[in-house]
Formats: sequence, C-alpha cells, structure tokens
Amino acid sequence: MVHVRTKVERASPESVAALSRHSVATIHEAQGRLGALSSRIKPVDRAMSFCGTAFTVKCAPRDNIMLQVAIHYAKAGDVIVVSAGEYEEAGSFGDVLANACLAKGIAAVVTDTGVRDTADLIKLGLPVFSLSVCVKGTVKETLGQINADIVVGDELIRPGDVVRGDADGVVVIRREDAAAVAVKSQQREEAEAGYIAAYKAGNTVIEVSNLAGVLAAKGLTTDE
Repeated sequence: MVHVRTKVERASPESVAALSRHSVATIHEAQGRLGALSSRIKPVDRAMSFCGTAFTVKCAPRDNIMLQVAIHYAKAGDVIVVSAGEYEEAGSFGDVLANACLAKGIAAVVTDTGVRDTADLIKLGLPVFSLSVCVKGTVKETLGQINADIVVGDELIRPGDVVRGDADGVVVIRREDAAAVAVKSQQREEAEAGYIAAYKAGNTVIEVSNLAGVLAAKGLTTDE
C-alpha cells in the first residue's frame, strides 16, 4: 500500500516572493554555493522562470501515473519535482498534463526524465525543466511516494523547500533557510551593483576586486 502525503510544511509565501526577485546564480552564491541542481536539467525554453514550493513525487522510469497523482493533489504555487531515475528515453510530461497544471495554478514542473510536446509547452508558458526532450511514451503502472524527500539533479529536495528556476538552471533553498537566504541574496545584488558602478566610473577589475596583493603573492608579474 502507498500512502499519499498531502500535508506539507511549506516555506512562507513572503520568502518565496522575496527569493523570486533574485536569479538562480545569485541565490546559489548567496547560500554558500549550495543547492544548484545538475546542469543537465534545463528549461524547455530559456525564457522560462519560476519560484515556488516543492511538491515531490517518486516515479518509476518510463511511468507517469504518480506524476498525474501529484498534479491532482498539488496546490497553487507548488513546483512539482519528479524523481524518475534519471531516465532520458521517455516523454513523461507534455501539453495535456501542462494544461492540467495551469488549471490548478501549479508554478512549474522539474523532472529528471524527459518531456515532449515542447513547442506547445512553450506556447502554454508553464515553466518546465527536464533532463531531456523525448517523444517516447510512458505507461501508468507503478505506484510511488508523494511528498517524500527525493534526490533530483544530485540535490536533496524536501517537500516545502523553495525551488527557483531560470535560464541558468535550478536551485533549491531549504524552507527553514528561505528568509535568511533572501536577505543574503539582496545583499549580494547590492554588492554587485556597486561593482558595476565602479567599473562604469573607470575602476579596473583588479582594483574593484582587490586582486593586486593576491596576484603578486602568487607570482604574477607584468611588463608594465
């Protein structure tokens, strides 16, 4: 027997909104270069972007029955995160299920297997991040867990964690750390804005990054 877990402790909407204002790269750096999913998981379209709370599902390879169960139980604002064994040769999600997600207000789908109907997915606008694009169909046979801890893209993802995706990839933020990471991300954005302003004012990269001493200590010399 497989029990569907529907009650999940999610990160606060305020934390999700705050993190949504920052890029995946900024968040990854701000939280100590943690949380980035494998670069193999890419958006169907680079314009796709999302931020929401993880609703996790474990599927058997080439089987999407539990993905459909997850769509049924997920809440508006959730990101459905699918662990399916890093199986590239299956199109387990397409335009029909994307319409089901949009009707429920689901924020995005992230999966370590394949998707299909990508032209339609792009038109629909639902952010979809996947390991592959594959036309091959799936079966509906094997039950799996809903809202258990899973590993996707070499990262542990727990139900209710914040998941952020953009053109560069996907990052996960622990729900209990979300507010603090949002603050650190804002601080990083402000620091980088200062660097850019300094460049525009005529300062060099070595000056702005205080690299002169480091480079000299490592033995770098020039003919200036």
